[in-house]
Amino acid sequence: MEQNKTRLDKWLWAVRLYKTRSIAAQACDKERVNVNGVNAKPSRNVKPGDHIIIHAGPYKRHVSVIQLSDKRMGAPAVVNYYKDITPTEETEKLLAYRAAMASSGIRGAGRPTKKDRRDLNEFYDWTEEE
Repeated sequence: MEQNKTRLDKWLWAVRLYKTRSIAAQACDKERVNVNGVNAKPSRNVKPGDHIIIHAGPYKRHVSVIQLSDKRMGAPAVVNYYKDITPTEETEKLLAYRAAMASSGIRGAGRPTKKDRRDLNEFYDWTEEE
């Protein structure tokens, strides 16, 4: 039996765009999900052909609904349910953002870890024998 409509939050969860249905519903409530150019509530019904924009930080992911499902599926099966139509400039924004975040976390800055302390003790061979 083919469905002709499914709740937005269920569909976003089922096609693995969000990890849980409640996270998908929160994103809708916070106006981070647009369907056909309009902010959508979690209870909005989606249908094949709808254009969904998901705002995730500086990145906007564009997907087109191909098929409906309200049951979560494995990652390989997801390709039959939506088409990723994100523009290349949005993808480049995401890659630049990830690169900036990776370079900002300088390893070794801040408090030394327990392993760092052990390595220093071994290097200097500090003992209490004096």
